[in-house]
Amino acid sequence: MAETQTPAAPAAPKKKTRIAPPARRAKPNRPAPPPPGPHASLSYLRVSPRKVRLVAAQVRGLPVGDALAALKYTSAAAAKPLAKLLRSAVANAEQKGGRVDVDALVVKTLNVDQGPKMRRFMPRAQGRAFRIEKKTSHVYVELGTAARG
Repeated sequence: MAETQTPAAPAAPKKKTRIAPPARRAKPNRPAPPPPGPHASLSYLRVSPRKVRLVAAQVRGLPVGDALAALKYTSAAAAKPLAKLLRSAVANAEQKGGRVDVDALVVKTLNVDQGPKMRRFMPRAQGRAFRIEKKTSHVYVELGTAARG
């Protein structure tokens, strides 16, 4: 005997279930970062960041007087602009900080970032062109106070 299949009832259209977004977690109660100390910045310095970082590593963490003395006798091209930047940060400390002991100031942070590159082209053999990148640097210095003891 042949089995007869009864046609199944048409399936009801599936409802699209909406998934709720995950509950937002409360942000941890972190204190706001302290305001920066006396600082200064130099943008678009026409020296390669790699060369500036070599000089910056010599003065990072030093007292300001020692850092300026070290920069005075450094022959690298980045030494003069960095010395000028340090003097600017010291002047900012005196101007905005009120009574600040300049002898107690220390180079707290000294960051060197890459700025935009100027692209120039040099003619080469057989009609080719060679790209020359003239790199720039952005320098940021922040001063802090040394613990006297």
